Amino acid sequence: MLHERERGSYARNSCRLATLMKAVSIPSNARASLKALALLVTVSLSANVANASSEIVLRLDERQIRAAGITSITIEQERAESELSLPATVVIPPQQLHVVAAPANGMVESMLVAADEQVKEGQPIARLRSPELVEAQRQFLAALADEALAADRLRRAQFLFENKAMPERELRVAQTQAINAKFQLDERQQILRLMEMSEGDIEAVRTTRRLFAAVTIHAPIAGTVTKRHASPGERVSAAAPIYSVGQLNPVWVNVQVPAGRLAAIEESGTVSLPAYGVEGRIIRIARTVDAQTQSAIAVAEIDSNGGSVRPGLAVTAIIRIPNTSDAQWSVPSASVVRHNDRAWVFVRSTDGFIARPVNVVSESPGRASIRAKLSSSDRIADRGVLALLTELAAVDAE
Repeated sequence: MLHERERGSYARNSCRLATLMKAVSIPSNARASLKALALLVTVSLSANVANASSEIVLRLDERQIRAAGITSITIEQERAESELSLPATVVIPPQQLHVVAAPANGMVESMLVAADEQVKEGQPIARLRSPELVEAQRQFLAALADEALAADRLRRAQFLFENKAMPERELRVAQTQAINAKFQLDERQQILRLMEMSEGDIEAVRTTRRLFAAVTIHAPIAGTVTKRHASPGERVSAAAPIYSVGQLNPVWVNVQVPAGRLAAIEESGTVSLPAYGVEGRIIRIARTVDAQTQSAIAVAEIDSNGGSVRPGLAVTAIIRIPNTSDAQWSVPSASVVRHNDRAWVFVRSTDGFIARPVNVVSESPGRASIRAKLSSSDRIADRGVLALLTELAAVDAE
């Protein structure tokens, strides 16, 4: 309340000074001195208001302090690094997870690998029988015949044009038809590749004119089958998932960080899993907070330690927090209060107490780690804190 009272006093004095200068004839040199005094008062008021934005003085005498049951204790400085122990979940990074889909409508003839089985890139993993595959091969052979016919017409048109037996316009038409036929053949060949037909199978269709009723699906990457989405004999549509294949090293650890602790962590911070003896770095901190849990996800990338850290595990992650320019102190949890979305402690002073904002790094039922501009000689309130919080709220209300 001190700064509010001083502000009112300074305002009243300034008004009185202005009224006195108008009512009384004052020499110019004296008037200049009074203006300088008024400027000094204004600067002093601004300094007090700026100081009040970071801390608030609560004037209490010894009798009031004893009556409220307020006691104070010394604070302990912690080491330069602290730790946060938080729940986390191991997941596969999205860029390391691939979904193998059915290349066409059809029936799953066989599933060649099981869940959790390791596969190599290009390894056969399923067979699909599809009427659409047969139709695509038929259209490919038709496009192949059309391209051969268009090429023959172009050769004939060029011969006739060179012998002055055909106009140039008809030659241009034959050239255009040959180009379009070539494009259509390339399109049909690309469709067969998308249907998982190998170059050898496509060449066999081209040379032997024999059509294949089934196609073999291959693993797109080397990794582990994380899930089977289909079963033998099941009818699937085009682009329906058959398998999920993932690379399990490195893995991501999604750490659930309470909203009140987000200010204490930063990207590239160290994260460890003590139960598995591995550690990594924070690569991303969520920009939004879950409305139900009031927490955000910090993603850390960690080595799987030879496969011991498996996706789906619920683990305890330790985030190491280096000290900043503000020292880190250990105080009783009861000494830290919340007011106006900020954490505060009450520091003993000759005039009573000073309410000082702090940053809470970690908190347990008995102790809290805070960062603030404090010194080892400071004493903070540990009992009767509720009375000080009431006084702080009253000051803000004024």
